[in-house]
This record gives sequence, C-alpha cells and structure tokens, in this order.
Amino acid sequence: MSNGPMLNAYPDSMGGTLDDIVKVLNKDDLKDVFESFYILPSIFNTDLDRGFSVIDYGINEELGSREAVEAIKNMDIDLKLDFILNHASVLSKEFQDIIKNGDESKYKDFFIDWNKFWEGCGQMTEAGYIQPDEKYIKDMFFRKPGLPILMVRFPDGRNVPYWNTFYQEVRYKKLEAEDLMEKMDIQYVAATRLAECVNAQIDEGKAVAELELGKYEKYHDAVVDLLESNRRYLGQMDLNIKSPLVWEFYENTLKTLAGYGAKIVRLDAFAYAPKEPGEKNFLNDPGTWDLLQKVRELADKNGVTLLPEIHASYGEKIYELVAGKGYMTYDFFLPGLLIHAIENHDSSLLVNWAKELVEKDIRVVNMLGCHDGIPLLDLKGLLPEDEIQKMIDTLVARGGFVKDLHGAKNMYYQVNATYYSALGEDDKKMLFARAIQMFMPGKPQVWYLDLFAGKNDHEAVARAGAGGHKEINRTNLSLEQIESDLQKDVVKKQIELLRLRKSHPAFGFDSKLSIDTNGSVTSFTWTKGADSITLKADFASLEYEIVK
Repeated sequence: MSNGPMLNAYPDSMGGTLDDIVKVLNKDDLKDVFESFYILPSIFNTDLDRGFSVIDYGINEELGSREAVEAIKNMDIDLKLDFILNHASVLSKEFQDIIKNGDESKYKDFFIDWNKFWEGCGQMTEAGYIQPDEKYIKDMFFRKPGLPILMVRFPDGRNVPYWNTFYQEVRYKKLEAEDLMEKMDIQYVAATRLAECVNAQIDEGKAVAELELGKYEKYHDAVVDLLESNRRYLGQMDLNIKSPLVWEFYENTLKTLAGYGAKIVRLDAFAYAPKEPGEKNFLNDPGTWDLLQKVRELADKNGVTLLPEIHASYGEKIYELVAGKGYMTYDFFLPGLLIHAIENHDSSLLVNWAKELVEKDIRVVNMLGCHDGIPLLDLKGLLPEDEIQKMIDTLVARGGFVKDLHGAKNMYYQVNATYYSALGEDDKKMLFARAIQMFMPGKPQVWYLDLFAGKNDHEAVARAGAGGHKEINRTNLSLEQIESDLQKDVVKKQIELLRLRKSHPAFGFDSKLSIDTNGSVTSFTWTKGADSITLKADFASLEYEIVK
C-alpha cells in the first residue's frame, strides 16, 4: 500500500454531497494531489453521531451516490472507510426485528442480552435487570453514568435489558384522544383532556411511570402501558461477537466496503467489543487481539488493510503493541508534538518520536487536524504535564474548547479547534506544519478544513448547543468558498507540498528516512534507490527548504 496523501472529509463537507467533492477533486488545482480519501461514515445509512451510528452500510442517498464512489475509483483514488465493530443503530434491521418479534426473532442474540451475559454473576433487581456483583464490575470502564443498559419492550410486554455502551434515547409518541378511546372505556372530552395532561408531562421530561393524572388517575396503568407499547428508541446497541450472525455481518460488511473501493478500513470502537464478566470491557487481553485476528482474516480475503483506532497515553505503549501485532496505527502524537515544537522553537521531542517510528518500523497514518480535535490524552508520558497544560492554555486562548475525558475534570482528552486557529491563524506556521507532516514517517491524512485554512467556527458551536463543541472544526464549505480559498497563497502552497509528496519517487513505506539536527535546523531525508529528497526545517525561524 502506498503512503501518498489522503484527503479526510464528510461527504457533505465540500459543496454538500459526495458528487460535489468529485467536482472539486477534478479541478486542475487538485488533480493528482490525493492518493486516498477517508470519507467519514455519514456516507452510510446512519441516524446519529454524524454517521457513527450505522443502520446499514448502504450509501446515504442524500449525501452521495454509487456513481460518485465509482468516479473516485476511476480517478485512481482509493478509499478509507469506517467499520464500527462494537455497535449498530437501534434502527438497524436486526434490532428492529427484535422489537417486533421478541423471543421469536432470529436476531435475539445478535446484540447482548444483559441478563444472559450476567447470569450467575449478580442479583436481579425489581427493575428487571441483573446488578452485577462488585467484584465483576470494579475494573469495568463505562462511558456514561450508571450501567450501560437500554430496557427494550418486547411484544409480550416484558422489558428486556440490552447492553448499550454509547448513546441512548427513549421517545414516546404524543397521545391523541382516539388512542385512549381505543384502549379504554373513556369519553371523548375526557380523553382529549387526559391526552393533553399526559403530553404536557412527557414534554417536560417526566418519567412515564411517575405521571400524575389527577382525577384521571384510574387510567394510570392503561396510559403507561399504551405509552410503553409504542415507545421509540435512538441509540447504538452493542453487538454480541459470540453470535455467528454477527460474524456473518462482519464478513458481509467488509465485502461491501471493499466493493466501494476501500483499501483501508478504520476499526472504530473495536476495543469495546470483547466483553467478559470480571474484565474491564475495554482493550481486554487476549479478547481484543483474538477479535482483531479474526477480523483481519476476513479483511485479507477482501484485500483491505485494517487500521484499529484507539486513544491511549504514550506511556501505555498501546500504539507499539498494535504495531507489533502487524497493524497500521494512528499517529495521534504528531498534532500536539508539532504544535509544541513550533511554539517552543524546539524540535527535540518531535525528532525523538520520528526516530522511534523509523527504528521500530511502526506504520502509521498521521494527521494535523481531524473531525475529533487535537489529541491530548495521547501525549501523557511524552510531554511533561506542565507543557501539556501550557499547550491547552494557548489553544484555549486562541478560541479552542477543552474536551475532558467523559466529563471528568483534569482528565483532558482533546482540544477542539481547527489546526489553523490552533497555530494562531498564522500562514507561515501552517505551511511549516504541513511541510513537516509531509516528511514525517507514515501516510499523511489531510483534514479538508486545514487544507483551506479554516478558522474556528464558534457560530456552529452555538447552533449545536450542549455537546456541540466539535462543530468548531466541521464547517461545511460551499463550492463558492472553495473556489475562493483555492486562490489563497497558504492553500496553494499546501497543495504544492501535497502534490510533491504524492509524485516524488523517494517517498514510500519501503523507503529509507534519516533525520538529523544541526542547531535549530532539522533535516528529513527520504531515499529510495537513486532518488532522494530532503526537507530542511528551521525551528527558530520557521522557514523551510526542500532539496531534491
């Protein structure tokens, strides 16, 4: 696989649809610039989380077309696509079949029945789910408060708990007088008033079981049953990797992605998938590696390379463990290290990291910005704590937002900002950073908004409301904006660097990279056969020179 530049965008990031992105990539300015394209998962049929809650892996017809996918393949641009191993949407055909057919569903064990999983490991509660004994869950890693359960209403009226690591929402349909009259002996006017009473309390967020119906209290149980029997769900339900049907689903999905032209498949949330009582349910050993090996065998059959995605501190050496098992991994260290090097005019830590990648032959996909923000958790053990905090303070002062780990204070996870704004919206720094990225080990991934020198979008954050911090770096650009931005010097020079990285024969995973420092100047030299190319980067002046 080649290590040429890879574009990274949502299907609606550049013009509004994937078909628009095809038009952009066909412009003379961008022809022969990208070798790969990482399309984020809203290209699939999804409902939540900007694509990471997959209903099925068909093309989202509102954002793209099969013709656009084929056009990208015909441009000799291969794809990187997401495969979410741990979960699927409640709107998936498999989960909807459970809701419809209950115990008669062939997919009943496609997802994780909480009570079956914990049988013999805890006590049944009045609410109908098993509370696991403390010894089994003390080391478990949960993404939200409480137990990761969604109570699912079966056709026979039972509530069955299913494992739900990530998002969930239960919705109730508004009642009409006619609904009540069909289910109970009640007159029309009374039914109208009762429906108004119930709907008002549901709108206020009151729990169904706690509805206060006043003089209509005698209808309480019937109303609750009516509401619960028609409830709707949103969320992402954990897959049961012990089910043969799940492995059939995995194989079919990889075949589908390969058919779209995927050469790299990014495995999202894979570390949550293997679960056993008493294990921490995150990066279990050996469960995680057994899972990856089985998925890898399916990937090999379909000619795709797996890219397991995981955030962990440098000190944990998870990146090295993943690479040692023969997988590509993400270089989540480069974004922060490069900002640190530029702001402190000191390349020493960056150089040490680059040399480690070379010496240990670790194959990575690297980046500056991305859809999720600038990683911080990963830097622990690589940068001193006070230096990480200094960086946070700088990026926040430049308009960024700090994302704490699952709501915990002082457990920093990432800063949400465009890379251009993180660098103080300084063209010189942006070009210097891009030049370094192009000469670092790995396959360079380029966030579309960084390419066009996008600035922090605080208006988008305000529109998104609570939890909308990531929208600061996800501005959708119109075709007119792109046309205008292509005239900017900082954009033109980035494109020149990308085109050089794609076209020069000295670059490659099988090439030799040597890194030397002389004073403030660090030189990166790539050599392959008789071809060589050198970047001389002065971290004092932030000037660079490329010698061919």
